Amino acid sequence: MQSVERIGMEAVSKAWAHVRGNLRRSAGQRLFDQWLKPVTLVEGSTATAVRLGLPSAFMTQWVRNHYAERLLLEFRGVLPDVEAVTLETLADEPLRVLTAEPEAAPAPRAAPLVERPTFDPRFTFEHFVVDSTNRVAFNAARAVAEPGTPRFSPLYLHSGTGQGKTHLMHALGHAFLDANPGATAIYVTGERFMFEFVQALRAKDTHAFKTRLRSVDLLMIDDLQFIGGKDATQEEFFHTVNEFMSSGKRLVIAADRAPQALEGFESRLAGRLGSGLVADIKPAELELRRAIVVRKLAAMPAVDMPDEVIDLLAARITSNVRELEGALNRLVAYANLSNETITIDFATVTLGEVLRSVQRRITIDEIQRAVSAHFEVKQLDLISERRAVAIARPRQIAMYLAKRLTTRSLPEIGRKFGGRDHSTVIHAVRRIEDLRTKDVEIDGAVRSLMRTLEG
Repeated sequence: MQSVERIGMEAVSKAWAHVRGNLRRSAGQRLFDQWLKPVTLVEGSTATAVRLGLPSAFMTQWVRNHYAERLLLEFRGVLPDVEAVTLETLADEPLRVLTAEPEAAPAPRAAPLVERPTFDPRFTFEHFVVDSTNRVAFNAARAVAEPGTPRFSPLYLHSGTGQGKTHLMHALGHAFLDANPGATAIYVTGERFMFEFVQALRAKDTHAFKTRLRSVDLLMIDDLQFIGGKDATQEEFFHTVNEFMSSGKRLVIAADRAPQALEGFESRLAGRLGSGLVADIKPAELELRRAIVVRKLAAMPAVDMPDEVIDLLAARITSNVRELEGALNRLVAYANLSNETITIDFATVTLGEVLRSVQRRITIDEIQRAVSAHFEVKQLDLISERRAVAIARPRQIAMYLAKRLTTRSLPEIGRKFGGRDHSTVIHAVRRIEDLRTKDVEIDGAVRSLMRTLEG
């Protein structure tokens, strides 16, 4: 398979068509036509550096302010090695030309924080997969979105990167504004909050900043950890928290750690943040990871992915949900770009670097011990010449798991099973793959062993 760097302009063009389709669906036709439709792919783009152009400096700045991060994430979902997406002005049109056009939208407001947020349509409560690792956070977010006096404020969500905090905040925003059509809300990252506040300080307009921020019904600040050590910003944020709490309005905060563990934060602010409801999201377990892949595939009706590939993704991409979704998107994109059928071999080759970088080093000896314990046979039997079904089937399952869960070559696996030939390993893998589609007991045993070994 070609490396990402060799994919070429044609693949980047296909990726751009995919990204445009996503933007059209999420932004809505009118906003897309006015601001995003004029964006074009610039010659010289590569799979690591994408160049996009617009017809005027005004439009370039607007798209950069509102969609720069989204464009980067969208491209990375198709071409994971993209490092940057730059927006360039192709022609220096006077602003009057743009504003003279009958379909042109009004200029964006000077203060981005006051705009009604456009929540990502993919991130709703209905699309959030719930289990014991995230149920408290999920139920808390739904409770905050309900009409009437909030049961608690602030709601403080914390977890490692890519576990669903941002999804829950967007879902909360959707639900709250749907239930309260006349309400106002702000969603902003801690970094953006700091930037806006510094700009207000420089413009000597902090009063207007405070008024805009504190007048909304729902304030959500993501990635709060980024204001650690910024004393002036923290002081303003502290007063904002007090204002929302005293007025009984909704405040939702998300960060990568609990309030008391935030670095560079005053103890009084950490204490205030912890005075509401603190809900953590634990790393997704195997069954949740698999359910997430299945849910994502349901939104891709044209994609045919075998269960064994779904199991591979869920078992091997364990670091966070975002990386799991990225691996899924990469696999689907590569299959579309190369007109290939998604198989276990195709997935292993396509995601080779990803799988190797996240894999816990499971040994063949561990696999043999787990299989012998599960089937109540001796580990020595798995490497013996015995051919009774009671021994041969567990041996085949152990070989199958060795191929799935380790980076050992087929000859290396064969040697670990009594010096067998690599063709014997191939036969075992294919046999178990076939049996998993027909025999629920075999499939259940494989799943149980994978959970044990990945745990």
